[in-house]
Amino acid sequence: MPMLDTSVLLLALFGVGGYLLGAVPFGLVMARLFGLGDLRKIGSGNIGATNVLRTGNKLAAFLTLVLDAGKGGIAVLIARALAGEDAAQIAGGAAFLGHLFPVYLGFKGGKGVATFLGTLLALAWPVGIAACATWAAVAAALRYSSLSALAAAALAPIWAIVLNRAEVVLLTAVLAVLIFIRHHANIRRLLAGTEPRIGRKTG
Repeated sequence: MPMLDTSVLLLALFGVGGYLLGAVPFGLVMARLFGLGDLRKIGSGNIGATNVLRTGNKLAAFLTLVLDAGKGGIAVLIARALAGEDAAQIAGGAAFLGHLFPVYLGFKGGKGVATFLGTLLALAWPVGIAACATWAAVAAALRYSSLSALAAAALAPIWAIVLNRAEVVLLTAVLAVLIFIRHHANIRRLLAGTEPRIGRKTG
């Protein structure tokens, strides 16, 4: 009976580790630590930093943003240090999927924007910075977190090409498509003019 290649098993291990790390719902953790209640019953019900911000607690929102981005970045950096670039991409992609479909929450997770940006910063920092700048520019101009996320996701593969980081184009494009899918309700609200703006506190 042929044995599995140990390199395949190693990549699978980093994939599982990245997924489990990405699945940690830091938005829920911060909401509970700060006494904000169950985040899934507040605002949009999303577990990300934007919904935490709707509670009015800027520190909790900031910490959620950093931790959600960090779990993608950390998964990439650990995998790269121990097993190289292929493992880094697998771990980063798996962390992103973990945030979207966390086993700890019955596979009902967030939209992945912070984890996407953190993963990009660790995989190819020029691309990550360009994507973050895109998000910030759209957010500053229009005050829509969802539109900022969609713009950053859509342009990220293009930034990867422009900045000569061809090795991350495919992964970036796949993650961008998933971000668009996860934002389907936001897209409908944007088109209808009913999407809430950044910083609007819920009652």
